[in-house]
Amino acid sequence: MDNILEWRNQTRKRLIAEREAVPEVIHQQWSMAISTALIQGFPCLKSMKIGLYWPLRGEYDPRLVAQQFRQQDATLALPEVIDKHAPLCFREWWPDVPMKNGAYDIPIPVDTQNVTVDAFIIPMVGFDQQGYRLGYGSGFFDRTLATYQTRPLTIGVAFELQRLENIHPQSHDIAMQYIVTEAGIFQIDQEDGLIAISTHQCAIRNA
Repeated sequence: MDNILEWRNQTRKRLIAEREAVPEVIHQQWSMAISTALIQGFPCLKSMKIGLYWPLRGEYDPRLVAQQFRQQDATLALPEVIDKHAPLCFREWWPDVPMKNGAYDIPIPVDTQNVTVDAFIIPMVGFDQQGYRLGYGSGFFDRTLATYQTRPLTIGVAFELQRLENIHPQSHDIAMQYIVTEAGIFQIDQEDGLIAISTHQCAIRNA
């Protein structure tokens, strides 16, 4: 593709607009399906340090399901932008913790401890058949994941309307290990791409 950046910008705008146009009742149904898949498919999360995100512009909201994992001993953390060229810093988050607006006016916890995350629930503007993620264009999550010597658990979340054939990944793009949509859980295979697996199969692999 001659102009990948322009294609990505136009695709990003289209997918965000389509996501924001989803009726609230449908959004709730899809979100419930994703939450159920996360709970049933990833029992390991209840004992992990989970990096999540503050939802924007019609994204799936991971906070309620994350609180269930926290009640079972998980640590939750939200990202803070320190510098536009630096990896994200994750700060511990829990309900009712004091918050302030950070970069891009996204809420972040106030002066809580830094957390070294070992599992990420990552928002996606789009995703393709090889598990690559189209984000907002700043590269923060890819830059953060690249700092890990041992690969953390990466779970991308989106709705099926955000599925693409190919996002034309660049050298810095990092594929997810799993993608969860309202249609279920998909594991990424290097040869075959997205493969649907049951919550039971996923739970066994992530016990």
